[in-house]
Amino acid sequence: MIYQSVPPPHRVVMVIASDQANFQLVTQLIARRDDLKLLAATQGKPGVEMTSARQPDVVVMDTSLSDIGGLEALKMLRDNFSTSHIPVIALSSDALQKHIDQGLKAGFYRYLTKPFRLMDLLDAIDEAVRFNPRNIGPGLSPSNSARGDALGRHASSP
Repeated sequence: MIYQSVPPPHRVVMVIASDQANFQLVTQLIARRDDLKLLAATQGKPGVEMTSARQPDVVVMDTSLSDIGGLEALKMLRDNFSTSHIPVIALSSDALQKHIDQGLKAGFYRYLTKPFRLMDLLDAIDEAVRFNPRNIGPGLSPSNSARGDALGRHASSP
């Protein structure tokens, strides 16, 4: 009998970040993972358009984009039926609790504040991929034990 190893399915992560340092850090981190494929945009509008066209499993978005605000880009994704289900992880230098709450209320899946720990970002990506309704098979559901509320949104700070 011959056994063949079947590689895990690749999950697609869209990174939208205008800040060059964050863009390079996040894209290099994701590129190291064999189970993740990377899509990237350095501005909000092209990133939203690419997200709509390519349907990634998760979006990692800097909230300080050069062309539109992160909340505006998130609203565009949430208002589009084809992208409304995709979890979006915010990366923000704005660590005030009222802004974190505002971002989560607007629909960010997670809100990570800078400087963020690399493992926190990777954990958030893995959790968001599992949470994406498209990736939940028959009899499976996202883990409720790892989620802070019914929507699985957490805020992280350094």
